[in-house]
Amino acid sequence: MDIEFSLALPRDAIGIPMVRRVLGDAMRSLNVSESCIADMLLAVSEACSNAVRHGGPANRYEVTASIGYGRCDVRVADNGGGLPSMPLRFPPADTENGRGLLIMRSVVDEISFGITPGRGTTVHLRKRLDWEDEADTRSRELAAV
Repeated sequence: MDIEFSLALPRDAIGIPMVRRVLGDAMRSLNVSESCIADMLLAVSEACSNAVRHGGPANRYEVTASIGYGRCDVRVADNGGGLPSMPLRFPPADTENGRGLLIMRSVVDEISFGITPGRGTTVHLRKRLDWEDEADTRSRELAAV
């Protein structure tokens, strides 16, 4: 089974838990392993946080996801000024920001960027999926609709 969805969200942190819930429940419904889900949710949260923080002047950003064929693809697109280059190493421990791109890179199989200066950034995250044993899926709960 394949699942695809697209969300247009206000450029506000309040939408990030919604993205996590929809993506996590979609992956759980396909019996994706919890460790794989956790990795994708971490990466997507970081990408959404960057869209919220740097996606102006627009007041919306979009998340599209496709889960199927043994992988999860998520794109987070904003209309901000564009992304600088990928940092080569983590910043010093006393720095508050600057780890998100490296965190994303460490938990997904592929990360790429579509950058149009002055018109926005699209972060594309891709991860191969691992599956839970059927016995491990009995106690899973999905969000109530």
